[in-house]
Amino acid sequence: MPPQGAERDSFVLFESDAKDPDVITHMAPQAEKRQTQIVWRNVAIFTYLHLGFLYGAYLMLTTVMWKTRLFCLILYVCSGLGITAGAHRLWAHKSYKAKLPLRIILTLFNTLAFQDAVVDWARDHRMHHKYSETDADPHNATRGFFFSHVGWLLVRKHPQIKAKGHTIDMSDLRADPVLRFQKKYYMYLMPLICFIMPSVVPALWGETVWNGYFTCAVFRYVAVLNGTWLVNSWAHLWGDKPYDRHINPVETKVVSVAAIGEGFHNYHHTFPWDYKAAELGNYTFNITKFFIDTMATIGWAYDLKTVSTDVIQKRITRTGDGSHPVWGWGDKNIPEEDKKVTTVINPEKEE
Repeated sequence: MPPQGAERDSFVLFESDAKDPDVITHMAPQAEKRQTQIVWRNVAIFTYLHLGFLYGAYLMLTTVMWKTRLFCLILYVCSGLGITAGAHRLWAHKSYKAKLPLRIILTLFNTLAFQDAVVDWARDHRMHHKYSETDADPHNATRGFFFSHVGWLLVRKHPQIKAKGHTIDMSDLRADPVLRFQKKYYMYLMPLICFIMPSVVPALWGETVWNGYFTCAVFRYVAVLNGTWLVNSWAHLWGDKPYDRHINPVETKVVSVAAIGEGFHNYHHTFPWDYKAAELGNYTFNITKFFIDTMATIGWAYDLKTVSTDVIQKRITRTGDGSHPVWGWGDKNIPEEDKKVTTVINPEKEE
């Protein structure tokens, strides 16, 4: 169970919301069969970007200066934090609070990432949690890897997304003056911060603007996009489910590396209010946690929400798939008779 008042205070949306009558009407094991409408403009844009990504990768391996490579890596991490520490953990889930300087920094990082303004990103993500794997989920993984990875951005949205969008309370984010400023001037700020600045800054140490554009702007931007998309696709399809075997999200360290800490997805969908988005705090696979902890040390982040070990253990033994390294079925401290009882999913089918 979430901490008392967490659902009200943190605007967290839980998988259990799917039990609500309003949601269950649209729940289905597979996506509705309907003719998709391709948005060819988006297809052209993403095709260009991914071709630019390949060319940028070539430049990264051949001609660009080491300072440019380092700058590109720094921008990758900053862009990622704008999504993970900002739009996701701070604003979509309210898993911690941030003082004004940190909110401004994360808003700049988020604009650098160019995945829509925070208010829009958080709305879609709250939709994803409340209506997970239904037609009202923007990147419904039951429609396959390609759709949940990028295809959802290449077609018209399902009518259920628009129908249910108004049910998501966004008043908390719209009340933030920093986010209102970003939303109002997004189409001016985004090109400047995401593409122009990364292209021009490398010229300070003698790099060409051409190289800066295709590496620090396009290559970096598309790499961060795909890192984020892997959370929607891979982390909903292939991996273990140590916390809740009844939902699609899984645990995958590969995605955690690409998305700087967002691959522990079975845990996150089970306990979405935890600022770590993972049970453990291994900085190797969770750079975002390191960043938030650092901000907490200097007082810019506070009220970090976590889940007690006792609650996690009880949830694992009740709904996990047995893959947990400590409390899974491989734990020698669990008696054999308890394993037999716990692993029975459909007792009525047992002989």
